[in-house]
Amino acid sequence: MSLRLYNTLTGRVEEFVPLNPPQVLIYTCGVTVYDDSHVGHGRSLIVFDVLRRYLEYLGYRVKFVRNFTDVDDKIINKAREECTHFMTVANRYIASYYRDMEAIGVRPADVEPRVTEHIQEIIQLIQGLIDKGYAYVSGGDVYFSVKAFPEYGKLSRRNPEELEAGARVEPSEKKRDPLDFALWKAAKAGEPAWDSPWGPGRPGWHTECVAMIFKHLGTTIDIHGGGLDLVFPHHENEIAQAEALTGRPFARYWVHNGLVTVGGQKMSKSLGNYVTLREVYSRYHPDVLRLLVLMTHYRSPLDFSWDKMEETKRSYERLKNAITDAELLKELPSEEVREKHPLLDKIRDAEEKFFADLADDFNTPSALGRLFTLVSEMGKLKKEVLERRRVKTSELDAYQQASETLLKHLRGIFGLFEDLYPVCSVRRVVEKEMEAGHVLDERLIELLIEVRSKARQEKAYAIADLIRDRLRELGIILEDTPAGTKWKRA
Repeated sequence: MSLRLYNTLTGRVEEFVPLNPPQVLIYTCGVTVYDDSHVGHGRSLIVFDVLRRYLEYLGYRVKFVRNFTDVDDKIINKAREECTHFMTVANRYIASYYRDMEAIGVRPADVEPRVTEHIQEIIQLIQGLIDKGYAYVSGGDVYFSVKAFPEYGKLSRRNPEELEAGARVEPSEKKRDPLDFALWKAAKAGEPAWDSPWGPGRPGWHTECVAMIFKHLGTTIDIHGGGLDLVFPHHENEIAQAEALTGRPFARYWVHNGLVTVGGQKMSKSLGNYVTLREVYSRYHPDVLRLLVLMTHYRSPLDFSWDKMEETKRSYERLKNAITDAELLKELPSEEVREKHPLLDKIRDAEEKFFADLADDFNTPSALGRLFTLVSEMGKLKKEVLERRRVKTSELDAYQQASETLLKHLRGIFGLFEDLYPVCSVRRVVEKEMEAGHVLDERLIELLIEVRSKARQEKAYAIADLIRDRLRELGIILEDTPAGTKWKRA
């Protein structure tokens, strides 16, 4: 099965052919750890988590590296505000990052390097660029000479002659040219610094990733990814350094996800219009955000709102109910009928189109549409069966296969419903708990479920949601089905 991806470098959708199949080497730029992660970070993390899962599903052996920038102006300023060490700030938000990633189902990278652990590799890289004439020392700083690299601008399609010093190009009296960018920054009073051949200082942002890629993946990788806002200057500057030093392509495919916006404006901490991941999953199951991300093509902008989260929640519940309703049908009286059911053909059709969409520039919205079409067909069958109050074995087998197909792809490739398994009856849950030697107060749980049902009838949804959320915290998961509310232990 093939995969075609849009390559930012060429501006075309291309057949994905890794350098050394079946191995695939991927690097994505990680977070600067000075605050909690927000939805903008979450989108990029989810996109590349799912791309990684899909490549693994296709049989590739993926080595995935994602870094932490743990020394930076923002981290230093935060530490100064708190009168603490910069590493205290970095460690706190790295721990926060891991909690957020676990919550939204983003798997850890195979390697998660930190800048402060790679200072010597960064120094060696910079020295190599100086030796080759691509970089120069000026007053304790080291700069990359953009004019020395003729291909500068090929990723962002910007002409260096037309670029001027401004918001995205930091001016400095130490530079020979306003386009030149810092590889090493001379130490300032009260800031962290490391010894180097050019005096004490710390790395420039654009140099860090190149050094870490060289160490952990090699000089040419298959996919370099990140948000669209990193194309210029960050990724442009990475290409200049890496290819100036090695003379070889740095990354075969450059893959960038679109930005998250709020009311059409980029979500960012500097603008103050951001929503943290923690705020999202305190109000919704984390899968709802994951589904929202996947329902938008990865290269398109995603305009975030709580209304969209509510809409996506309904879609999420629709998928979940389609999967778990297989257990509901099993409880109906059955009659032996072993004929081929038409739903089986619809399953095969949905799967074929699902994978065709993913192969076409990772079109997750269209692929999800195929699954929702299957859900509609499952809904029609369920309605017929419930009206009849009896299920044929052919219908049950077909519905069960459709349910398993949904769960297999939603969980295995999209990372959804990883906490979901078939709903057990209350009696079976009690039996399993007793077998395990656990004490479970069934009466109290059922009383709370009864109170919650009453609250829902009276449209007191805030109280009903509060009961559900508090039970979840205690390890009791409620499932609302057409046959009533069931529960299970997480």
